Formats: sequence, C-alpha cells, structure tokens
Amino acid sequence: EVQLVESGGGLVQAGGSLRLSCAGSGFTFDDYAMAWFRQAPGKEREVVSSTNSHDGSIYYSDSVKGRFSISSDFAKNTAYLQMNSLTPEDTAVYYCAVANRPLWGGLRAWPSRYEYWGQGTQVTVST
Repeated sequence: EVQLVESGGGLVQAGGSLRLSCAGSGFTFDDYAMAWFRQAPGKEREVVSSTNSHDGSIYYSDSVKGRFSISSDFAKNTAYLQMNSLTPEDTAVYYCAVANRPLWGGLRAWPSRYEYWGQGTQVTVST
C-alpha cells in the first residue's frame, strides 16, 4: 500500500521560509512523478511543483517560480519543498501526490493524474 506522509508545515511571517517533507512508502513502480499541490479555502487544488523520478525533470507553477524549490531522494521515495519569500497568498493546505508513471507538460498540473495523496500539512503565512 502506497503511503505519503507530509511534514514541516506551520505558521510563518511573510517573507519567511518553510521546508516541507514528503516521505513515501510502499511504492511498487520504478518510475513515477512526485508533486506538491496546495489548496486554499474556497479555491481549487493547484499544482505547486512536480518532478519525475526517471530523469529528475522539474516543473514549477508560475506563482512560485523563483521562490520555491523542489528536491528529492528517489532512492528513498522522498521529496522536499523549500519555500522562501512566503506571502499570505501562499497560505493553504499543502499536499504531496504521486503518479505511478512520469508526467510531462500540462498533465503535471492535473490532480486527477495522481493516484496517491498524503493527508496534507497546513501552511499559514501571516502579515
């Protein structure tokens, strides 16, 4: 059974930083996509960043490009999200997600393309 466990969320002031972690287990596939999504109250879930295990390629949404950085240890099925220069608009529940195959292009942004999800971790950025 695939399990994803996020950690590292919390309350931070605007301009601050947080680092999220996603620990995966139970993977039965060799190549996969691992992503971070977020969902703010009253808004749709949106992709933040995604990476493919077979080539390490990375995708960032425009809203976080230059501020957030995804890294991974595919041997441990683990991904991290370093978030810098946080703003109140980054406040959301952040989810780790895995697709059991690599994803490219716009497909990386579709929540429906990811079969496995973590429980989410709250990130709150205060003014």
